[in-house]
Amino acid sequence: MIDKPKGIAYLRARLQALKASASLLLAGICLLGGPAGQSYAGAVQEFNAGRGGQTINLKSLPVKGKATIVDFYSLYCPPCKTIGPLLEQLTQKRPELAIQKVDIQRPEVKGKIDWQSPLAQQLGLRSIPHFMIYDSKGNLTAQGPEAMKRVGEMLQEAGLLQKKPRRER
Repeated sequence: MIDKPKGIAYLRARLQALKASASLLLAGICLLGGPAGQSYAGAVQEFNAGRGGQTINLKSLPVKGKATIVDFYSLYCPPCKTIGPLLEQLTQKRPELAIQKVDIQRPEVKGKIDWQSPLAQQLGLRSIPHFMIYDSKGNLTAQGPEAMKRVGEMLQEAGLLQKKPRRER
């Protein structure tokens, strides 16, 4: 059994370690421009951090002066988990491109994709990942299947995704 003075010393040491970790995390968020900050080259920004699944103003999605891919996703979506790291790599290869990730999942809905979230309902989502692509002037140029096709092409051009070979019949 740990005596009281040793237990208090242990708890103080753990608290100090926790404070140091929180400080590093906060510094990292600040360096990335904050949860809703501007997107910098080589960074994928979480657009609705802390507000997962809530409706959004679609006009606020594009990053000024950059072509922007908006990725609507859920942590419970296997294809979303696969494409996320590829999008991160794409921003490394294409600094003129910004990626905004938007979580459709409400925090209280666990273990399955939250198709009933206010955001999923706002957009009429039936599948994810769902992409919207904006040009550098903030004009929507593609969404849904067309945007998915363009994202795939961008990933192939960047050498991050292999083109599927055609099956012979």
